[in-house]
Amino acid sequence: MRLAKYGFTVSMLGLGLGLIGSPAISSAANWVKLQDVSPASAPAVHISGFIEPIYSSTSGTATINGATPNENLIGPGLNSSSDFNILRARLIVRGYINRYFSYFFAGEFGNNSFSNPGTGYAPRLQDGHVTLSYLPGVRVTAGIIRAPGPENAMQGYMAYDFTAFPAVIQQLMFQTFYNPRPTKGYVASAGGYLVPASGVQGTNAFRYTGIAAEDWFRNGPWEFTYDTMLGSFAPLTAIGQPGDGPIFAARLQESYIFGGHGPYRSDLTGFVWAQYAHPQFDDRFYALSRQGLGVTYMQNEFHTGGRWFKAEYMQGSGMIDTSPAFGIQLATIRSPTLTQAQVYPGVGNRAYGYYVGGGVFVTPKLELDLRYDYYNRLPNNHAQNRVFHTVTAGIQYHLAPLDKIMVDYAIRSLDVPYPTAAPPASRPIVASISRSIDNQITAELVLSF
Repeated sequence: MRLAKYGFTVSMLGLGLGLIGSPAISSAANWVKLQDVSPASAPAVHISGFIEPIYSSTSGTATINGATPNENLIGPGLNSSSDFNILRARLIVRGYINRYFSYFFAGEFGNNSFSNPGTGYAPRLQDGHVTLSYLPGVRVTAGIIRAPGPENAMQGYMAYDFTAFPAVIQQLMFQTFYNPRPTKGYVASAGGYLVPASGVQGTNAFRYTGIAAEDWFRNGPWEFTYDTMLGSFAPLTAIGQPGDGPIFAARLQESYIFGGHGPYRSDLTGFVWAQYAHPQFDDRFYALSRQGLGVTYMQNEFHTGGRWFKAEYMQGSGMIDTSPAFGIQLATIRSPTLTQAQVYPGVGNRAYGYYVGGGVFVTPKLELDLRYDYYNRLPNNHAQNRVFHTVTAGIQYHLAPLDKIMVDYAIRSLDVPYPTAAPPASRPIVASISRSIDNQITAELVLSF
């Protein structure tokens, strides 16, 4: 579906401004505080968790070669256009050793790109860190931690407004890792490199091993928060492999708090963040950078008329990758450019995008949401430039503060700004993939314990 991009964006921004002027808006939180540090009243050991069964479906439209593109298949297996899955199943153990020493561990038992990177399903440790608060003005966290970054990466599961991340988050920030030192070098192609499935090492779900310095400071209704991290840019499935490079990340935010506390407090927050890394790829080190800024405004969660608004812009350069257009080697698909991931590691490669969304509680339990997201990938490489547009309409029915039913309908489109930049032999399949992108419906249940 083609969108009136600018008109739609302006109207969404108008919705956001209207929400800001309203006295009743959804709720937000200081995720640095909630994710990394157990509350002072917490017991020495506290066990909790959640599970997220999910059903997703597209029409399964095929392209002119008779194959269904990965965009129309459901991950992580990419075997069908309709699928039921346990997306996340997390067991969490956290607590306080003393008032200055807290810990947080979480195992992932769901079936997703972290636990099933293509080499088979295996439960994995997703979080594992301790936080020391002995020094005034700085809390030190060490272990497996979230890299300071975009809002979706910082949030807890109970705050997800939709069943899927925006395309710019999923493709630019949900980093896929590749074998940094393959036995056989990767094949160069169209300014990048082709990576077979054997070279893919999965994702980290925004997490890295490292050490962070963070804290927050309250002055009346104002709260300033900083979060910095130095870590290892490497997959958690292969920690310590030769060739791991460093990553530095930081986020600053300022909040005006209207009331409440915890994951459902009411506030207006502005934030900026940046990430810089030096990943090794094909036995060479490259530069990777990501930056973004955004705003959230939320108040009166679980009250009729409660509303929320969020907007965030982000950009990146160096190490921009694309997933395979098709998942398996069919007889009709003879080109590895269609069945292998493509990585563009040079510093001149760029991508950018944004999302803007809002929601309203029509009853204390029923919430209606709407989001538009945009992702422009590799505008510097005309042959590989792709632009993704998605409008997602969602319904959430809140069974309890941490339990809910979510149903989303995503209207998706893919533009090819420079169709004649592709080799003549590839133009028909490129156009066919663009035309074949399906809309998607998803239903998810979130249950906590």
